Amino acid sequence: MAYQIYIDDMLLPLPPEKIPLKYNGQNKTINLINGEEINLVKPTGLAEISLDVIIPQMEYPCATWDGSIGSAEDFLTKIKKLKDNGNFFEFTVIREGLMGNSLFDTTFDVTLEDYKVTDDVSEGFDLSVSLNMKEYKSYGTKIMNFKIDEDESQNEVTSSEEERQGEPPIEKEYTVVKGDCLWSIAKRNLGDGSRWNEIYQLNRGKISNPNLIYPNQVLIMP
Repeated sequence: MAYQIYIDDMLLPLPPEKIPLKYNGQNKTINLINGEEINLVKPTGLAEISLDVIIPQMEYPCATWDGSIGSAEDFLTKIKKLKDNGNFFEFTVIREGLMGNSLFDTTFDVTLEDYKVTDDVSEGFDLSVSLNMKEYKSYGTKIMNFKIDEDESQNEVTSSEEERQGEPPIEKEYTVVKGDCLWSIAKRNLGDGSRWNEIYQLNRGKISNPNLIYPNQVLIMP
C-alpha cells in the first residue's frame, strides 16, 4: 500500500516510512475524602503528528513532483511562512491500494508547533526536516439575535422554492493542467482538499482511476 502526504498544498516528493500520531489523554486522578482514588474521564486531547521529511536535491525514480514544491529551499521558505503566520492548515494522507486505487484519506486541520532542519552527511545532499504539528479545532461562541415574522417568513420560503424549481442547475467545469491531482484541484477550487471524492463521483464516466487524470480533461465541479 502506498500513500501521498500533503502539508498545506505541498505534496511531499518522498513520503516518510512512518507517521507517528499521538493522542494525549486528559484524564485526572483525584483522591476522595475517604481516601478512595477515582479517575475523572475527560475527552481525548488534540492529536500530535511528528514527521521526518526528506526533500531530495537530486533526481530519484521514486520521487513525485507535482509543482507544489520547486526545491528544498522552496520547501523551507514555505514551512517558515506556515510557522511565522501561526495559522492552521491542512495535513492530508491519501492511501492507495496495490492497483493504484484510492482507499481512503485522512485530513486534519493542524498548526506547525516547531521544526528542525538537519544537515546529515548520511543523507548526502538531501534536506532532512523534522516537523511537529498539532491538531487544530476552532472554538468560540456566536450569538445571533433576530426576529421572524411567521407570515412573511412563510411567503419568502414559498417564493424562494418556486424560483428554485424553475432554475436549471449551473454546472461548473475545470480543465486539468499538468501536475494536477484531484486533491490539489479540490484544494485550489473548493478550499478543501478532502472534497476530491466529490469531484471523482461527479466524473465517474470520465475517470476510471481517481489517481490518473490527464491534462486537458474537462471535469464537472461541485
